[in-house]
Amino acid sequence: MTRKLVDVAAGVLLRPDGSYLLGQRAQDTVYAGYWEFPGGKVEPGETPAQALCRELDEELGIRVTRLRPWLRREHLYEHAHVRLHFFEVAEWEGELDDKVHSALAWVRPDGPSREPMLPANGPILKALRLPRTMGITQAAALGVTAQLAALDRALAGGLRLVQVREAGLDAAERARFTAEVLARVRAHRGLVLVNGDLELAARLGADGVHLPAKMLMSAQARPQFEWVGASCHTRAELEHAAALGLDYALLGPVKPTSTHPGQPALGWEAFARLAAGLPMPVLALGGLSADDMAPARDAGAHGIAAIRGVWGDVRAGRPSATGGR
Repeated sequence: MTRKLVDVAAGVLLRPDGSYLLGQRAQDTVYAGYWEFPGGKVEPGETPAQALCRELDEELGIRVTRLRPWLRREHLYEHAHVRLHFFEVAEWEGELDDKVHSALAWVRPDGPSREPMLPANGPILKALRLPRTMGITQAAALGVTAQLAALDRALAGGLRLVQVREAGLDAAERARFTAEVLARVRAHRGLVLVNGDLELAARLGADGVHLPAKMLMSAQARPQFEWVGASCHTRAELEHAAALGLDYALLGPVKPTSTHPGQPALGWEAFARLAAGLPMPVLALGGLSADDMAPARDAGAHGIAAIRGVWGDVRAGRPSATGGR
């Protein structure tokens, strides 16, 4: 049976503390009592962004002043094939005056959600748990002691997502360093991903793995970890990551970097084009710092990933502003 494709615009209203708004469907609607992100059907002649602005005005009585593209997901219901265009609603005018839901609730990503959740909206909750800034370690270059000190400063500043990428350390030292990173990040309730070494990640109980692009493109199935991401440089790589059901991707370099001096930078316009319409969060990578968070998210990025931009001036002991979530 072929189901009609219906385009729906959904808004993730965000407060400065990272909490987001959910609405409970009224008793006289399909899926009564289920929780959802506010929004509605895209009407003929509307873009998804225009539809969302209209729906939020009609449903909640607010006028959107800053909207960011985020994710696009599809879901097969019994009655329709729904394509959901998710946007981050960063700024709006007016007070919430709900006209369609039986209840509203502000929910923190690291707190309990509301159940039951509308099936098409469920996967979005995990994406919202992904911190906005990823720090990528470089202990082989900095020295283990200096890298751990920089990690402590970044964690104190709010960093909650760390990728251990240490091919330059021998196996024993890499294992010791990864275990130390895990202990320190776990103390702050953060996430640790191990680059490329699935055996080490499993043995130490890391939260997940990060796949280099070559490993991503040779993978036929998602590795069995709670969190799995990958490095991408092309649309084909991003689409393969999506097909495997990965939780996020890194895309870059957005700006010139000393790490890859011969690789041309994408710039924000190309980043936005490559990252558009994907079902998982994409973090921008390459020569970035906390100052790039706003332009990154305006271009559709979930956040940023960085090496030097996260650890700051290690020799002087000065941290960079990580931005945490």
